[in-house]
Amino acid sequence: MTAHVQGRAAVTGKEEIMTVETSSVEFNEATRAAKQDSLLSPRFYTTDFKAMDRLDVSSIRDEWEDLMAEFRNDTNRRHFDRTEEFSTAVKNMPEELREEFLAFLISSITSEFSGCILYADIKTNVKNPDIRKLMGYMSRDEARHANFINQSLKDFDLAVDLGLLRKTKNYTFFRPKFIFYATYLSEKIGYARYITIYRQLERNPQYRFHPIFNWFKDWCNDEFRHGEAFSLLMHANPRLLKWPNTLWIRFFVLAVYATMYVRDHARPHFYAALGLDPTEYDFTVFRITSEISRQVFPVSLDIENPKFKAGLERLRKIDVAKIAAGERGGLFAPIKKAALTVAAVATFTRLYFLPAPRTGVPAEMRLTPAW
Repeated sequence: MTAHVQGRAAVTGKEEIMTVETSSVEFNEATRAAKQDSLLSPRFYTTDFKAMDRLDVSSIRDEWEDLMAEFRNDTNRRHFDRTEEFSTAVKNMPEELREEFLAFLISSITSEFSGCILYADIKTNVKNPDIRKLMGYMSRDEARHANFINQSLKDFDLAVDLGLLRKTKNYTFFRPKFIFYATYLSEKIGYARYITIYRQLERNPQYRFHPIFNWFKDWCNDEFRHGEAFSLLMHANPRLLKWPNTLWIRFFVLAVYATMYVRDHARPHFYAALGLDPTEYDFTVFRITSEISRQVFPVSLDIENPKFKAGLERLRKIDVAKIAAGERGGLFAPIKKAALTVAAVATFTRLYFLPAPRTGVPAEMRLTPAW
C-alpha cells in the first residue's frame, strides 16, 4: 500500500512544527515498526502541564539566558542538508545490514519525533514564558532531526507517517521529574552515541557505509544542548536531586543503559559494518554518559563492576530467549515468556542493588562536551 506522506519541519514565525507533504512512498512497514510499543522501543510521553507551568528558573537566570542565546543562535539551522550521496548509498547494501540499518533509523526517528511531540505539547499547554521558549526551541530541533531521518528512509522507498504516528501511538504519562531524569539521560546518551560513532568513522572512514554519519558531530551538539536545558531545570529545583529522588535517578540510569545494551546487541551486522563491537561501543557510551551525568546526578552506577556487565549480558540472553519462545509458539510459549519476564525483573533488581558510588550534587551547572 502506498500513500502520500513525508515529514517536513516547517518554520512559521519563530515556531517549527511537523507538517505533511505529498510524495508517493510506501510507509506501512516503517510506520508500523515505529508505532510498536515494547520495553525496547522509544515511547511517546505526556506530563503534568500545570506542574511544568510552575517551574521557576530565577535562581539560575544568568546560565539560563546564556543557554537561550545558544538556542536562538541555532548554529545547525542550515546543517541538515542532504547531498547526492544519500540517494546512491542504498545500492548494493547487504540484506542483513539493510534490515538492521532501517531498524536503527526507525528507532531514531521515533525517539526524535517523541521529543518533538512532547516539547511541542508542553509549549502549547503552559503559560510560563521561560518554559514555552525552551520547549519551542527543542521541538524545532527534534522536528529537524526527525525530518532528516525520514528523508533517508525515503531513499529505501519507506517513510514514517509522522501524522498518523502521532495520532495512533500510545502515550505514557510521566510526572515532570521523571521527564527530567529520562529526557536528560536520553539527550546525553544520544550525544555519547553519536560522537562515538562519528569519532570511529573519522579514524576509519572505510566503515562509513552511509552519508548520514557525516552529520553526527553537529547533530550530537543539539543533543548535548538539550541535556543541558534539563540539567539547569534540575539545578533550579534541587529537591529533584536529593533523597528519595536519588532512588528514581538510579532506576532511570539503569533502565536506559540496560535498554541500550539489549537493543544494540540485536543489531550485530549494523555494528560490524561500522567496525564496532557492540559491547565495547556500549561501554564507551556508558563511560561518556556517566562522566557527564555525574556532574548533575548525585549518584551513578559502577559500570566497571564485572557483575554489572554480567547482569546486562543475562538480560540480553533472556531477551533472545523470549523472542525465540514467541517465534516457536505452542501451548507453553506464554508460560515460557512469563517465566523469562520474571527472570528479567529479578536480574534488573540485582543490578539495581549493586553498590553504586555517590558523587554529591556539583556546584557547576554548565558543562562542556566530553569530546
